[in-house]
Amino acid sequence: MQNQSKDMIMIFMRRCLGFSLLCFLFLFPIIITILTPQTKPHAAAADLPLSTDSRWVVDQSGRRVKLACVNWVSHLDAVVAEGLSKQPMDVISNGIASMGFNCVRFTWPLFLATNDSLASLTVRQSFQKLGLFESIAGIQANNPSIIDLPLIKAFQMVVGSLGDNNVMVILDNHISNPGWCCSNYDGNGFFGDKYFNPDVWITGLTKMATLFNGVFNVVGMSLRNELRGSRQNVNDWYRYMQKGAEAVHSANPNVLVILSGLSYDKELSFIRSQPVNLSFTGKLVFELHWYGFTDGQAWAEGNPNQVCGNVVNNMMRMSGFLLDQGWPLLVSEFGVDLRGGNVNDNRYLNCFLGWAAEHDLDWAYWTIVGSYYLREGVVGLNEYYGLLDWNWCDIRNSSFLQRLSALQSPFRGPGIEETNLHKVIFHPLTGLCVLRKSLFDPLRLGPCSESEAWSYTAQKTLSLKGTYLCLQADGLQKPARLGLICTDSGSRWDIISDSKMHLSSKASNGSTVCLDLDSSNTIVTKPCKCLDKDKTCDPASQWFKLVDSTKSSTKTKSIIQFNPISDLPRKDNLWKLFDLF
Repeated sequence: MQNQSKDMIMIFMRRCLGFSLLCFLFLFPIIITILTPQTKPHAAAADLPLSTDSRWVVDQSGRRVKLACVNWVSHLDAVVAEGLSKQPMDVISNGIASMGFNCVRFTWPLFLATNDSLASLTVRQSFQKLGLFESIAGIQANNPSIIDLPLIKAFQMVVGSLGDNNVMVILDNHISNPGWCCSNYDGNGFFGDKYFNPDVWITGLTKMATLFNGVFNVVGMSLRNELRGSRQNVNDWYRYMQKGAEAVHSANPNVLVILSGLSYDKELSFIRSQPVNLSFTGKLVFELHWYGFTDGQAWAEGNPNQVCGNVVNNMMRMSGFLLDQGWPLLVSEFGVDLRGGNVNDNRYLNCFLGWAAEHDLDWAYWTIVGSYYLREGVVGLNEYYGLLDWNWCDIRNSSFLQRLSALQSPFRGPGIEETNLHKVIFHPLTGLCVLRKSLFDPLRLGPCSESEAWSYTAQKTLSLKGTYLCLQADGLQKPARLGLICTDSGSRWDIISDSKMHLSSKASNGSTVCLDLDSSNTIVTKPCKCLDKDKTCDPASQWFKLVDSTKSSTKTKSIIQFNPISDLPRKDNLWKLFDLF
């Protein structure tokens, strides 16, 4: 490969017809790149337990661990992890890891820990009480070792299976009385409700924290899911959530303590003026939930740019501000109908992924579940938000997993400083980033792990860092290209629209264009879409998010890589370099 590269240099030199400055600017970095061996960084394994460093979750070495989780449900009527009648638990656990998730948010009902008669009920007995005899047969076939175990032991077995597959676990107290969650009137919503005695709750948290103390892959405990209802108030939130946090930390100081807000895990704005007061540090994480239906049918009925801008601004006001205050923020539930036909969900997802990438958030997708034993009176209910299909055999929507994969690795954080801070250009609709193959090939979308470093300057140019090349709009419906002249209007890229995801420039004929992509994922410039109040248009192909990163590219550097002018050698040494060839 190196000899081929040398031959290319000699051909290029002959074509230069004399050693001009421009020719030098091309050739010198090529030579340095060839002479410098390239190495690929190795990912470091998490050193548990976890703690926090400002807004980041880190391991014992201080390196960031991005929580890329999926929810696995175990809080419904049977109080058994869903899917065990369809597949062996190790197959499910291994599948979770194979899909790129490093963590499971594992739900449990409070009464599993506080009601001894429920906890001691065997798996078989639990299903018999519900008349779910087909599920019993399925568990006997796929997981015979748990069929006559008490429910709490079966729960522990699943946690152990996840640990055997190197999957971390966050224990989420989802509800008190087993069943589907949530409504304002189910008696599980807030302290003092029918099934939500604060003292019993703290007892249950303490028991679970104690039970899993020393279980290495249990890295966090979420104190309560989706506080809600007419009783909810800020004073009781502080009173009881702080007590619960202290109880968990006292019983198990290794785990992260995760606090939810009010109004179905949307509202944490009260923390802005009154921080929580705890005796411990380095373990506190906040969580929030965000679905398309969180905002009703706004996405389907409104202009996507405007809705995205409004909703994101509201989300930052209610909870996202915690990142700026130095607290980790876990989006512990988000999800969409993976059949693909829900306009509200589809538009929401494009906005969410852009926001999640921009802030490099920790998250947990709802859900791995393909179908439920029993949900709201329906046996075998198909979960269309589930990553697995009804039989728990196949992935329901593989293209969705592709979109999610870019967010499963961190872009930045402590210990991730592999290179200087730069930008990657993320495309939420595909989950890919803008890449270049060579100087002369068009820009295309590809894996974000292979993205080179971009800079967005005060002059609003998008330049490849370490080069003299910038992104340019050539003309309407033409591929965007890299060029050396970075001072004209076609090299200026404004971030426009309420969504702040349109990159707009001027084409050679003076018309305003936006970055877009064609059917081959080539980056082109087209007329900007959906900038007015049109509710029927979809701007998703033109949504790009500039994301901060300190990760180095996994792609071998191109032989047209440039170095900064500051790295140029003295003039009298230039010919010595060329003499090497």
